[in-house]
This record gives sequence, C-alpha cells and structure tokens, in this order.
Amino acid sequence: MYEPVQLRTFLAVAQTLSFTRAARRLGLRQSTVSQHVRRLEEATGRPLFVRDTHGVELTGDGQAMLGFARAILQAHERAAAFFAGTRLRGRLRFGASEDFVATRLPEILESFRRAHPEVDLELTVELSGTLQARLAAGRLDLILAKRGGEAGDDGGVLVWSDALVWIGAPGLRLDPDRPVPLIVYPPPGITRARALAALEAEGRAWRIACTSSSLSANVAAARAGLGVMAHTRGLVPPGLVPVPARQGLPELGEVDFVLRKGRRGGATQEAADALAEAILEGGDRLRRPG
Repeated sequence: MYEPVQLRTFLAVAQTLSFTRAARRLGLRQSTVSQHVRRLEEATGRPLFVRDTHGVELTGDGQAMLGFARAILQAHERAAAFFAGTRLRGRLRFGASEDFVATRLPEILESFRRAHPEVDLELTVELSGTLQARLAAGRLDLILAKRGGEAGDDGGVLVWSDALVWIGAPGLRLDPDRPVPLIVYPPPGITRARALAALEAEGRAWRIACTSSSLSANVAAARAGLGVMAHTRGLVPPGLVPVPARQGLPELGEVDFVLRKGRRGGATQEAADALAEAILEGGDRLRRPG
C-alpha cells in the first residue's frame, strides 16, 4: 500500500522540514520529492505536511506516519536481506559528536547491531572537527558531526539543520561593561569558532571562563553560572536555558548536522551505507533526549 521510495522521501522531508533540502539529500529533483509526498498523501487520504511561505511542518497525521514509515522500511530491508541471502559483515568505525550521546542515537545503534550482528561496530565520541580530521586520515569510516560552514565545507549528507543559541543557567545576568564569560570546547570546536567570530564581529569583549572537550564538564560549568556557551537549540541540556535576547549577545546562525563516509570499499562500505540509512530514517529521534 505504501511504497518504500515514497516513505523514504517522506522521512527526508520530515527530518529537514524542507523539500529543497530533502531533494538535495536524496539526489532527486524537487518536483519528484513533491510528487512522492503527494502520492503518499493520496494513499493515506490525509495531509501529512502543512506548507506555507514560512516553511514546512508536519501535521498530526504526519507525526503518526513517522513511526509507521520507519517500521515499514525496517521490515522491508530485513525481508530483502533475508531473501537475498546476504548478511553484512566486517568492521565499521563510526564517529559521533558528543551532542548525540544524550539523544536517541544509542537506540539507533542498538537496532543496527541487532539487524547486523556480524558487523563489528566501533564507536568514537569526539569533537566534530576531530572526527572530520580522523575521517580524512582514514581512521574512521562514517561520522555524524556538525558541518563547519566555512567556504568549501559543503560535503556530507544533511541529517538536519538547527539554530545555534547562547545558553546558560536560568537567571544568569551578563554585565554589558565586562567581557562575556565563555564556556567553550578547545580548538577545533565548531561552536567555539562560531561564538568567537560572532562576538568579535560586533566588537564585544570576551574571556574564556571554562574550556573542556567534555560536554558534561561544560554543561556543569554552565549550570554553576560560570558563563554562557553556544549550543544547538534543539539539544539544550536539562538545567540550562537559552539566554534572553535582551542580554545583547549576537546571533550565531544555523549549524548543519551531516553524515560523511570514508573511502574504504567492500564490506565496510556496505556496513557504512546501512548505518547511514538507519540514521537518516531515524533522524527525528536524534533531536530528542534519551
């Protein structure tokens, strides 16, 4: 009743909330993406998205379809693998930004291991810049990380985009006459670079109040009121809140979360492709805490 190709297109639109970005991710024309969604809506007899000049949002029925789409595609892939007589094997070195450790990523990895028990999955948790360097050096096969946004840094498959915001302890007050106290990752932290560039562009003085490569350490410092940190709006840790606009901090823009693959072939490439597909299909779960 529901075509897998239409369900994959639906998930891509639901995760990016953009027909244009979904088309880019899938390698399709935007008109084809629209056609797939329209046919799926005709099959369900329900509207799955609300479209207006401001963007795309899921309807209530669209939210319900997320779970059904994932389940149908997973069943389809298990059946295809069973009757094809193929089982994924090999060693897969996967790297993820620490932002995702507290989300539903572990559930996705657990489901992948159940479906592919003969794949030896090795997980590395690091800063996005470090993951990208290790991928380029051939030390990782697949990474899920932030995209820096520098000129020429447009590679990878988009999982979703989100705004970067300043966060801190509830009730934190910044003295406009004193340097902004920052809680940052060490270089090559992408949020660090974005925060410093935004403050310097506005001529705002700053100082480093805490630096750590550990998200939990930085969150603890922020909860203690030591300063503010740049963080993804959809993944704000418990106990911290966005800094109100009246505090006068500059806008930080958006950040992309992308999947990037290495250059190894054979069984490793097949395993990387399968995990990447599982992450893309479960992308909405990465935006929710674990």
